[in-house]
Amino acid sequence: METQRPTGAHDLRLAFEQYRRRLWGVAYRMLGSRADADDMVQEAYLRWDRAPRGEIRTPEAWLVTATTRLCIDRLRELRTEREAYVGPWLPEPLVSDAAPPADQAAELASDLSVAFLALLERLAPEERAAFLLHEVFESDYAEIAQILGKSEVACRQIVSRARTRVRAGRPRVQVSEAARRRLLEEFVQAIRARDKTALVALLAEDVTWTADGGGKAKAALKVVHGADRVAQFVMGVLRRYLDRIDFAPIVVNNEPGLAMLVDGTLFSVLSIRTDGVRILDVFSILNPEKLSAVNLEKQER
Repeated sequence: METQRPTGAHDLRLAFEQYRRRLWGVAYRMLGSRADADDMVQEAYLRWDRAPRGEIRTPEAWLVTATTRLCIDRLRELRTEREAYVGPWLPEPLVSDAAPPADQAAELASDLSVAFLALLERLAPEERAAFLLHEVFESDYAEIAQILGKSEVACRQIVSRARTRVRAGRPRVQVSEAARRRLLEEFVQAIRARDKTALVALLAEDVTWTADGGGKAKAALKVVHGADRVAQFVMGVLRRYLDRIDFAPIVVNNEPGLAMLVDGTLFSVLSIRTDGVRILDVFSILNPEKLSAVNLEKQER
C-alpha cells in the first residue's frame, strides 16, 4: 500500500522526524562528519518542505533518495579537500552516546566502525552510496537504481565491485566486545610497562597505524606498517609523555576504544580493527576539530 504524503506543516515535520535517524545514518556513513551529516539532513528537510504535494508517493523513499543524492554531491566536493588534507584522513569519531540511537531495524545491524568508514574512502561517491544502501540499509536494487538514476543491472555490478573491495580489507570473523576490550587493556599495559616485546606480540605482523592530525596536531604523515615499526613508533612517540598520559576505555562508533588524555586533556581517540587475537590496524584521531564534540563526562564506563 502506498503511503500518502502528509499535508500541513505539523504533519510534514512529524513525518520527517520519523525517518531522521535513518537519514542521519546514511549521511554520516557517506561523509564521515557529524556537521556534514547534520547539514545534509537539514537540506533534505528543506527540500521536503518545498516539494509539491503530489510529487511524493512514499515519504521514506523520497527522503532517502534526496539525502543520498545530496551526500553524493557533497562527497564529490570533499574529494578535492581530502586530496589536500595533511596526512591520512579518518572519520570524525562518534563517542558513546554521540551516535544517534538505533531503531529496531537496519540501524541495529549497521556497521559504523572507524575501520569500516576508512575502507569506504576507497570507493567513488556512487559506489559508496550503492554499497551502503544495499549492504547496510537493506535497500533493494530497484530502489538503488531509482536513487542513482541507473539500471538495476548496473547497480548490481556497482555493489558487487564495492563489496569485493571492502570485504578484502575486513576481518572475516565476528569479534566479541570482550576480546576487543582485552586487547585494548593489554595494549595499554604494554605501553605503560614500556615493554616493546609485549606490544609486538599483540600486533599482527602486517599491522598498520593510521594517525589523523589534519595538520593541526602532531601525527605521522603516512601510515606506519609492520609490527616492529608500529611498536617502535608508539614507544618513541609516547615515551616522553608517559608520566602525563591517562588512557580511558570508551565506545567509539559502537565499538570498544580508547581515549588518550595528556594532563587531563583529550589528545587522541583510538579505535582498532582486530581478528580477536591480534590487533590488525590502529586508527588514531588527533585532529582537535574532530575531537571537539567528544564529551568524556558522558561515558558510562
